[in-house]
Amino acid sequence: MAKKQASKQPGGTPATVALTAAGIAFGMHPYEHDPRSTSYGLEAATALGVPPERVFKTLMASVDGRLCVGIVPVSGQLDLKALARALGGSKAVMAEVAAAERATGYVAGGISPVGQKRAHPTVLDESALEFDTIFVSGGRRGLDLELAPADLMAVTGAVSARVGRAG
Repeated sequence: MAKKQASKQPGGTPATVALTAAGIAFGMHPYEHDPRSTSYGLEAATALGVPPERVFKTLMASVDGRLCVGIVPVSGQLDLKALARALGGSKAVMAEVAAAERATGYVAGGISPVGQKRAHPTVLDESALEFDTIFVSGGRRGLDLELAPADLMAVTGAVSARVGRAG
C-alpha cells in the first residue's frame, strides 16, 4: 500500500491531504456511489468486495454535551453507553446530522474520521486492531481509504475500546 499524494489525485479531500501531510501510507478506493443508497458503509463494502467487518463507519455523538467520534464496523452499531465510558463521560447521544456536518466539514455518508474541521475525542472500536488495514470514509460518498488501524489512531488521536455492537 503506497502513500498517495492527495494533491496529484483527482478527488483529493481534507482526509487525503491530512494523511499525506502526516506521512501516513494509505490506499484510495473509489467506487460508484448509488444516490439511492442509505447504508453507505455496507454499500462501500459490497462495491469494494471487502468483508463488512473491515469497513468502518464514522459516527458523531455527544458525550455529556461535547461532540465526539465513534468508529465502528459498518455491520454493527455504535454502543452509546460504551462510548461514554471510553471517554470518561456518563451519557452519550447521537449528534444531529446538521451538527455533525458543521463540526466535521463533511456531508453525512461521507464523514471521514480524518481531516475534520476541528479535532474531536475519537474512539476506534477495538475490533479494528484485528486487521492489518481497515477502510474508512475518504471524505466523500464513493471514496474509502485503506490504512493501518494504528495509523488511524495516531492521526486522529483516537483511543480504542469496544464501542461497537452487533447490528
